[in-house]
Amino acid sequence: MVTVKEIKLAKNSKDEEFYGLIVQSGAMPVKSKKTGRVYITAKTAFVATTFDEETASSLIGSEFEGFIRRVETEPYEYTIEETGEIIMLNHRWEYVDPALEMEEQLVEEAVVI
Repeated sequence: MVTVKEIKLAKNSKDEEFYGLIVQSGAMPVKSKKTGRVYITAKTAFVATTFDEETASSLIGSEFEGFIRRVETEPYEYTIEETGEIIMLNHRWEYVDPALEMEEQLVEEAVVI
């Protein structure tokens, strides 16, 4: 399950504005690579929508089936908003709806047959 935490105004490749949802996973334990200690965190992802601001805002607090997974990418610079520190990343977090993923697998199998 993921929960809609907020909305965010974004721009597409044609410089057109649209609203997206920031979704968050449930709490999960993670072990720190630096200290070796366990801490609790939640992953977030951006999901594009076709909604206007009012409709997108009405979804805050809604829950959807699915999960957030790590997807490897080409390295890119990322600025940490709180500190202004620039770091290099080679991944992003993506929302996955298991029903849609299963549907894609069924279509791929049907094409092979």
